[in-house]
Amino acid sequence: MDIFLFALSSALILLGIIGSFLPVLPGPLTSWLGLLLIHQHSAVPSNSSFLWITFGVALTVFLLDYIIPALGTKKFGGSKSGVYGASIGLVVGLLFLGPLGIIAGPFLGAYTGELLHDNNQKKALKASLGALVGFLGGVFLKFSVALIYLYFFSAIIWKNLL
Repeated sequence: MDIFLFALSSALILLGIIGSFLPVLPGPLTSWLGLLLIHQHSAVPSNSSFLWITFGVALTVFLLDYIIPALGTKKFGGSKSGVYGASIGLVVGLLFLGPLGIIAGPFLGAYTGELLHDNNQKKALKASLGALVGFLGGVFLKFSVALIYLYFFSAIIWKNLL
C-alpha cells in the first residue's frame, strides 16, 4: 500500500505541474492532493497544520486563476465581451491549436469579443493584451505554487523515506 501511495502521490505532484499550463487540470490543487496522499504513507508523520495551510494556498490560487485574466482584460480597458472572449478563446485554442492555443486562444478570443462589442481595433488589441498578461500571470502563479509543492514533496521524501 505504501508503494501505491508513493506512486500515486508522485503522479499527482507531476500532474499538478502540468496542470499549471492546462486549463482542464487545477494545477496546485492536484499537487496538493499529492501532498495529502504522501502524508498517508506509514513512514511520514501526519502534519495537519501544514496540510491546511497548503490547501488554503492551493484553493486561493485556484480561485485567483479565474479572476486574474478578467482583471487583466479590465485593467487594459476591456469589456465583459472581451473577458468572455478570452475564456472561450482559451478553450477553443487548446482544442484546435494545442499548446500554442493556450497562449493564442485568450488573446484572439478577447480581441474578437472586443471587436464584436465595440468594433474598435485599437481598443480590442489593448484589451486582448490585458487578457494575455492576466493569463500569463495566472500561469506563473500556478506554476510557482506547483513547484513549491514539488519541493515540499521532495523534502518529505528525503526526510522520511530515504
